[in-house]
Amino acid sequence: MYLATTGRRASSAPPPTTGAGRRVPAAVLALGTVSLVTDVSSEMVSAVLPLYLVLGLGLSPLQFGFLDGLMGAAGAVVRLLGGHLADRGHRYKQVAGIGYAVSAGSRLGLLLAGGATGGIAAALAADRVGKGIRTAPRDALITLSSPPEELGRSFGVHRAMDTTGALLGPLAAFALLWATAGAYDAVFVASFCAGLLGVLILVLYVPGHHRPAAPAATTARTGPAPARSKAFAALRDPAFRRILWAAALLGGATIGDAFVYLLLQRRLGLDPGWFPLLPLGAAAGYLLLAVPVGRIADRVGRRRPFLYGHLALLGAYLVLLAPAGWPAPLLLAAVLALLGVFYAATDGVLMALAGPALPAGGRAGGLAVLQTGQALARMLAAAGFGAAWTVWGPRPALWGAAAVLLAALAGGRALLPRDSGTPGAVAVESVQSPTSERSTP
Repeated sequence: MYLATTGRRASSAPPPTTGAGRRVPAAVLALGTVSLVTDVSSEMVSAVLPLYLVLGLGLSPLQFGFLDGLMGAAGAVVRLLGGHLADRGHRYKQVAGIGYAVSAGSRLGLLLAGGATGGIAAALAADRVGKGIRTAPRDALITLSSPPEELGRSFGVHRAMDTTGALLGPLAAFALLWATAGAYDAVFVASFCAGLLGVLILVLYVPGHHRPAAPAATTARTGPAPARSKAFAALRDPAFRRILWAAALLGGATIGDAFVYLLLQRRLGLDPGWFPLLPLGAAAGYLLLAVPVGRIADRVGRRRPFLYGHLALLGAYLVLLAPAGWPAPLLLAAVLALLGVFYAATDGVLMALAGPALPAGGRAGGLAVLQTGQALARMLAAAGFGAAWTVWGPRPALWGAAAVLLAALAGGRALLPRDSGTPGAVAVESVQSPTSERSTP
């Protein structure tokens, strides 16, 4: 059980940095609750979306890959805007709230679109735009609420709460489809209501004003001139650039879990009615591992867990390519467990790796640049895999994806800055680097 700091006014102060009884900041727990409820909303839709588009509306894998990539691109572009606006005046809560509200409203767009592909694409793009706006301010709040040496645990706690929603969302979608004999409209309405609840929790319980207050390694980076607080100023830092290129390279080798679930459904011959439950296995693994992996990353450095997470994804691809004869339950459990390891070791760990390398005044903008680069790379990967599936078939396309991921792992290992003993080492070295000093106006 995680303990929050008491009192909403005190939540904006950094947690204690010494002693064994450190507490998870109240801001992190409040944001985790918002993410939990919002993920129930979004995963209700995500769980049925591949089934609805490919089996219900008859989209080809190429069309689905293009649409999935378009959704990712829509969210990626606005991440930069969301990060920039959040850093100006430290309006993290306000900008994040806009993003959560846009995502909630997009559920009504799905309801009104009916079977029109254009309307569905617009609604899904709005959902990704909302997610893009809110992600960087939310993650910046987490980094500004926790000392650098505890970021892995803080992100692990937040992602565990977020993933609880990812577990509940598909269950709710499955129950609604079963109770309404396959009425997707009921899923969209329930998703909209859950999204509004998440916005309400954000308004009531997340601190409204949060200014940087950090330990010495981060405080040393709060003094540069305002130009460094702009989103693209983060690219002047060599350590951050290496993290960005590594994340983009590995993101370009990630085909997306929607395709993994479609491949599983085809391989196992699952009844379409069970499809919404497939994400539960990966979400359960993520939920169980997010906090332990975050704490391990705080101790051993965040570089190795991030790379090992992508190695787990490669393992999932190889299991899907295994020869016929594997027992279906074993194949299903192996793929979903490896996906859970992948997300637990990469999602929050990447933010914890990059956060200390950024100036506190430009934290949201810098994280937005990182998230945008990764999202654009994943967009290209989704579209490319969809095209390869359409031209060559699913199995040759997956072999190609596995080969690309193996090469990307080698490149990512060479690019990522090496840990020098402490989680905050990247940030400290970056401050003391002559290159970094020359880049400061």
